[in-house]
Amino acid sequence: MDAVSGENPVAQAIAQALIEGFNKHYRIFRDTSRRAKESFEAADWQGQLDAVRDRVQFYDDRVDEAVHRLHQEFDADSLDDATWQQVKLHYIGMLIRHKQPELAETFFNSVCCKILHRTYYNNDYIFARPAIATEYIESFPPVYSSYYPQDEGLRATVRRIVEDFDWQRPFEDLERDIDHVLRATEQYLGSWPAMEVNCQVQVLFSAFYRNKTAYIIGKGVNGYQETPFALAVRHNAAGRLYIDTIILDPWRISVLFSLSRAYFLVDMEVPSGYVHFLRSIMPHKPRSELYTMLGLGKQGKTMFFRDLVAHLRHSNDRFIVAPGIRGMVMLVFTLPSYPYVFKIIKDVFGSTKNMDRATVKRKYQIVKQVDRVGRMADTLEYSNAALPLSRFHPELLEELAQLAPSSFEIDGDSVVIKHLYIERRMTPLNIYLEKSSDEEVEHAVREYGNAIRELAIANIFPGDMLWKNFGVTRYGRIVFYDYDEIEFMTDMNFRKIPPAPYPEMELAGEPWYSAAPMDVFPEEFATFLLGSPRVRKAFLKYHRDLLEPGFWQRAQETIRSGYVEDFFPYPEEIRFRNLFPAAPAEGAAA
Repeated sequence: MDAVSGENPVAQAIAQALIEGFNKHYRIFRDTSRRAKESFEAADWQGQLDAVRDRVQFYDDRVDEAVHRLHQEFDADSLDDATWQQVKLHYIGMLIRHKQPELAETFFNSVCCKILHRTYYNNDYIFARPAIATEYIESFPPVYSSYYPQDEGLRATVRRIVEDFDWQRPFEDLERDIDHVLRATEQYLGSWPAMEVNCQVQVLFSAFYRNKTAYIIGKGVNGYQETPFALAVRHNAAGRLYIDTIILDPWRISVLFSLSRAYFLVDMEVPSGYVHFLRSIMPHKPRSELYTMLGLGKQGKTMFFRDLVAHLRHSNDRFIVAPGIRGMVMLVFTLPSYPYVFKIIKDVFGSTKNMDRATVKRKYQIVKQVDRVGRMADTLEYSNAALPLSRFHPELLEELAQLAPSSFEIDGDSVVIKHLYIERRMTPLNIYLEKSSDEEVEHAVREYGNAIRELAIANIFPGDMLWKNFGVTRYGRIVFYDYDEIEFMTDMNFRKIPPAPYPEMELAGEPWYSAAPMDVFPEEFATFLLGSPRVRKAFLKYHRDLLEPGFWQRAQETIRSGYVEDFFPYPEEIRFRNLFPAAPAEGAAA
């Protein structure tokens, strides 16, 4: 940094303003995450949900503050190229001993990209590539703690792991829970292996808080064998703590970190250390997804786009229009070799869609702020995303020009998309049902109805419940992914169709009853959902009550009462209450 120090005091002052802006952001972010422990201890479940919702906006607020400061104090639009290059060099020097350098680089990019023209979006001016390594950054407290069963025995080790989290509520029966943990682990392993000299249990220092559960995340290390685990700690009806289960299957731990669920609240001084540890137990989970699940969505977006650019360098297929039924609001395309879909808001919507672009954006933002309960796909949102023109199929370019001309432009050898959503690709449910056996149809329809129920209980009404708006994940779970018509359940008016004044009116082409914009008649669902006999049979078997206003009205009453429902990211059959006798009582209602 001696080569640049003193060369340009304006550049150094701008860099200082930027690092101050980021440090303020991460201080507020971490304070919010730290308070999750207090909310868990106080059984303040609504407070937890509010924290997850409010935290989504923190980053954009701090970026806007920094942009305003650079305009006010430095007349940022008038700065020359040399100054901007000096800003980046000074900023790098400030990150040498920083605990969150990768996040600070992304913050720098976010601010500069609101000031600079996109022709400056290269590594001379912003961090197109990371400049500071994140390996081996020291943390206090440490990223993880190590426990050695050979010193005190396995039972005492498990007890100390739990007690070290220092929750200010007593356990209902910790010895019973430890017994359950040891029995479930022994069943999973088949038998206890002999302890090797390196036998240890590594546990991430902060618990992971979401909904009504605190998760202890760690792994056992014995010789060359590593066994990841997650302990789920909850409240019983009397407000005492108990361990609900231990998750040992790596794929189930991966589901715990699914982007179809709410982000975790985790207190981290060095987030890269947490991501590195999580990658050691979920090696197939992209780092971008782990950052996102830790509440660091902008870092997740940065890493995802870098991964996409790298993939484009090492592949040769082209972006094409996504197969399936065309949507009325979104133009959807995909890259066959990459497991994601790309969505652009059309300039003109279908005739039945009474909304505008701002409404669509607002509804996609809602999805980031609510508990997605494992039933709504997360989205990555980008502005001015430049993709290589040569990789666009002519048919896709023609469709873009016809349906969304204001949303993209061709600039040299790039297609610049002004506003873009990206989601993980799934098999559309309507296509899945067409190709499935009777047994698979029954399972999928039951899952579909369960998804509708869980969304309703979480205060989300999907609006457009057509099969094509739901997808099937690789684990056979049904997930909703089309958000332009979602509403809060509490804003809806669920009604029963009134009787016709005389029978002939039931045969008329127009309804005999009036409907306000937020009125919903569940009886009508059958008309557009149950045309297939196989689907109808399965739906009526499991979900007949969804065709009556009563279910929806009861869900509204529950939400308005302030009750926060339980949503488990693991199956009932692995909960200790179903595995072993003397299970704890169900959790408290509040």
